[in-house]
Amino acid sequence: MPPPWLGTRVLPEGPDGFGEVRPTPPALRTRAFTLPDTIAPLPGPGFASRVVDPVPARVLERSTWEPGCPVAADDLAWVRVTFVGFDDARHTGELLVASVWADDLVGVFRTLWRARFPLEELRITRADELHVPPTGDGNGSGAFVCRAVTGGTSYSEHAYGRAIDLNPFQNPYRRGDVVVPELASAYLDRSRDAPGMIRPDGVVVRAFAAIGWRWGGDYTSLEDYQHFSSTGG
Repeated sequence: MPPPWLGTRVLPEGPDGFGEVRPTPPALRTRAFTLPDTIAPLPGPGFASRVVDPVPARVLERSTWEPGCPVAADDLAWVRVTFVGFDDARHTGELLVASVWADDLVGVFRTLWRARFPLEELRITRADELHVPPTGDGNGSGAFVCRAVTGGTSYSEHAYGRAIDLNPFQNPYRRGDVVVPELASAYLDRSRDAPGMIRPDGVVVRAFAAIGWRWGGDYTSLEDYQHFSSTGG
């Protein structure tokens, strides 16, 4: 079970807008819980998927998309897939992705399902989440977010629907002294053997490489262990 304070302890912010990096709390040092699904389960006992292209207006409305985002609404698809949670149970999640990548990404998640690679949650980022104070303990896996790159001003590959982050807490971002999520420092030790971590030679990297996507763990100027994109950005 997640600790009752998850998502409620606001961190002091620095001038860069990030929260203060702090040691990983004991309750999160080996993080292995699954949050409740936010959408109805897909039918059946095994892997299942549904792709709706273009994304329905009712789904788009609960995302971060707005006029001016660098991808047209008609170029996004709504993808639902089943995944394995840290509880080893079957769960259903959703993504918004560039339509041209929808079928390939279903194949990636089918591979992760077969490998029993666990996710904590898989859902669409809401617009209000772009402006909440940092708590440093989030772990939502997802794809489309209309936002700038971390620490920059140009649009992220997520804003085009051609990037995915998986288990950000177990696979944090680091550039210099910046760590995101800010409480995930325990997972910067990539020699650890903890569930949900992405390995350089593991099934997650291989599954994305099979569709031509690059892993952020291979970057040279920073580490972005959660991140995969079609362009390498």
